[in-house]
Amino acid sequence: LTPFSASEDMRSTWQGKAGRSPLQALYESDQFEQSSLQAVHQQRREMLSNICSRYTRKRRLLQPDDLRHLVVDDTHGLLYCYVPKVACTNWKRVMMVLTGQGKYQDPLEIPAHEAHVPSNLRTLSEYSVPEINARLRSYLKFVFVREPFERLVSAYRNKFTLSYNTAFHKRYGTKIIRRHRQEPSDRALERGDDVRFEEFVYYLLDPRTQQEEPFNEHWERVHSLCHPCIIHYDVVGKYETLAEDANYILQLVGADTSVKFPASSKTTRTTDDMTAQFFQDISPFYQRRLFNLYKMDYLLFNYSIPSYLRIR
Repeated sequence: LTPFSASEDMRSTWQGKAGRSPLQALYESDQFEQSSLQAVHQQRREMLSNICSRYTRKRRLLQPDDLRHLVVDDTHGLLYCYVPKVACTNWKRVMMVLTGQGKYQDPLEIPAHEAHVPSNLRTLSEYSVPEINARLRSYLKFVFVREPFERLVSAYRNKFTLSYNTAFHKRYGTKIIRRHRQEPSDRALERGDDVRFEEFVYYLLDPRTQQEEPFNEHWERVHSLCHPCIIHYDVVGKYETLAEDANYILQLVGADTSVKFPASSKTTRTTDDMTAQFFQDISPFYQRRLFNLYKMDYLLFNYSIPSYLRIR
């Protein structure tokens, strides 16, 4: 049963029950919730399709390297394109439960670092071309997205302001400081652990950055990680409606009812207000350039221009 035929069945069942009593309506509230969610996801798919047809002139063929972010669950016929800073640790934990043949019961019992060990989950890039095509045709495909600048600030906070992320400080921080700070101290050049958000923005906008290597996955655009104009996703989940969208997907694939998506408990989560504070010190000129860099993600996933930006 494809998600599309499932949605048709669900909708006709719901619409065919006119004149219900309040008691009946109460019994059927679960089904109504499912039906209204289907309408939301139908809208998201249509929006995505419209923007893709408007902005993509030429469709290119996917290479195996393009499929490294698509996690495969052959048991439930599921493909998940993971996007860092959009609940991807919890989704990888859930995928480990789904694919683990009973090895894991509770996603939260899986340590976060274990969820990111490549050998724990298979990605679509590991399959042969016929196997890839078969899965792209028949599996339920989903991706989760987030307001692009909120995701960007979340990545900056996680990778550049936390003392334990020394690998990122050495790998990226030292380079950012060397290129984008006037008269840096020897300590800053060596450790790279005090990158300012403004310097991070300069780094992203520096033409040399992408000429030298692709963006790191934590700040790469979703459309470059998941190719939503080439791969037709059945469900586009949003960070803002994470719990409902996650439950909807688990129901669609018939996952065991004991498998629950972990409830969010983080109090340090990057919010819109927090993101606005980070952008206070970025000049309108650089705000506009940064917005243009992430513009396709704003368009594809129907996020409006943030009110705190001074680019109008």
